[in-house]
Amino acid sequence: MSEPIDPEVLAFARRMFDLARAGATDELAASVDAGLPVNLTNDKGDSLLMLAAYHNHPATVAALLGRGADAGRVNDRGQTALSAAVFRQSAESVTALLDAGADPHAGGPSALDTARFFDLPAMLELLERAR
Repeated sequence: MSEPIDPEVLAFARRMFDLARAGATDELAASVDAGLPVNLTNDKGDSLLMLAAYHNHPATVAALLGRGADAGRVNDRGQTALSAAVFRQSAESVTALLDAGADPHAGGPSALDTARFFDLPAMLELLERAR
């Protein structure tokens, strides 16, 4: 059996996820620079990048990608940061994720499927240009 996780470690991790949701780019980037795993995920498989993209924080998305965040990571529900950025209609995040190698066809629903389902022509155009 594994040891239970220290409550202070859990509280720190929750704070890091909250920073990603809030778009606290400088503080989150400093934590990654100090050793926080850039691809840290929560109990749902949501990465810091996924949370930043979903909560529409393109500067945080860019900072995490610049520190090696996995642009193609899929959470436990099959979602990607790219599909989250498309859903939020963040051209800046979508562009950064595509530039980092995110696949518009990955995940379920994929970013392309998300753009089509929600009738987001500007997002669809960005994604189709990436092909």
